[in-house]
Amino acid sequence: MEFFELTEKEYQNYWENHPLKTFLSSIEIGKLRQKRNWNVNYVGIKENNNIYGAAMLLSKKKHLNKYEFYSPRGFLIDYNNKELLDFFTKEIIKYIKNKNGYILRIDPYIINKERDINGDIVENGQDNKMIIEHLNNLGFNKIKTSKNEQVSWMFSLDLAGKTEEQILNEMKPNTRNIIKKVEKNGIRIKELEFNELPVFSDILNKTAKRKDFHPRSIEYYEDMYNLFHHKNEVKYYITELNINEYVEILTKDLAEKQEKLKSKNMKKTRREELEKDIQTIERKIKEAKDIKDKTKSDIITLSGSMFMFIKPEIVYLSSGNYEEYLKFNSQYLLQWEVIKYGLNNGYKKHNFYGIPENINNHPDNYGIYEFKKGFNGYVEELIGEYELPITNYYYLHKLFQKLKEVKYALHL
Repeated sequence: MEFFELTEKEYQNYWENHPLKTFLSSIEIGKLRQKRNWNVNYVGIKENNNIYGAAMLLSKKKHLNKYEFYSPRGFLIDYNNKELLDFFTKEIIKYIKNKNGYILRIDPYIINKERDINGDIVENGQDNKMIIEHLNNLGFNKIKTSKNEQVSWMFSLDLAGKTEEQILNEMKPNTRNIIKKVEKNGIRIKELEFNELPVFSDILNKTAKRKDFHPRSIEYYEDMYNLFHHKNEVKYYITELNINEYVEILTKDLAEKQEKLKSKNMKKTRREELEKDIQTIERKIKEAKDIKDKTKSDIITLSGSMFMFIKPEIVYLSSGNYEEYLKFNSQYLLQWEVIKYGLNNGYKKHNFYGIPENINNHPDNYGIYEFKKGFNGYVEELIGEYELPITNYYYLHKLFQKLKEVKYALHL
């Protein structure tokens, strides 16, 4: 077994067929990082010209000409093979030392403990504590979840072997009913071209301001499009409502209910229900006409979402909504359409991606999880992010960080 620098092509071929591959460990993400002043190297271990482990190593110069190294989603290796992992880690340490590195960060795409839909640990389920223990023995230190660079808690839905009818029936009744209602409202889904990405960026910026998070720049979305779209591995969608069609649908529904109300043999409770429905429809028609008058447009944009399509999973990476149009629930329809696409095109998992950590403790932003949970599925907790000290400068750097935090706290 020997340690080598790999060519981009060698790494790509190995990555393509590895069970731990994600978009974050792809060469495209390496190229994205290069645009942001990171260096990219590919390393691996070979025997008889066969690769048995590989990693994309990103590096960036920090203080005193020292380099931070980061391997997004960790090594592509069998973490249960201790001998292999030991050899690879020790060789990577030597490699990083030779490149003046002081730290290596990894965040492996490995489940910690298997959890159910509610975030509770599954009895006798998958448990990778042995991998965690071995990483600790190799010198890796766990980083606090709040400081993780990548998502470590996710919500996913298995697609393999399932039908549209089965998945629809397994959803929460409220989610299923919302999808059916939204389908009737005439909402349309549109995939954006490159020159339309400012529309998506505007939605995310408005959402970020409302929910108090830092949005990505338009350049990020453009770069991701240029890197992944030619292989249909990234797609940006918006949902739109044609006001005229919507009013037409409502008007037809209103007429049908008004006709039913003419019946003389109707029970009182049913009559009251119909009258309430009619009032609701009339209110919606007025609201729709007010929107048209205000926007001076027949078609309004409701929401936007970004998905990664790299088998075996679809990743729901980013999304946003215009606050005034949240009531149209268009994100439910978009998720359902992408789920159906995954079913019909050989994807094994629909990954709704990030949820708050320790979700069963009902933390802040619980509503994000509730939306995703409605589609059924399960919580995935990854083992998290780890850092490996390479040289003693690691400890000096940690001291500098602590002093900086204390200074900042005192300033506050």
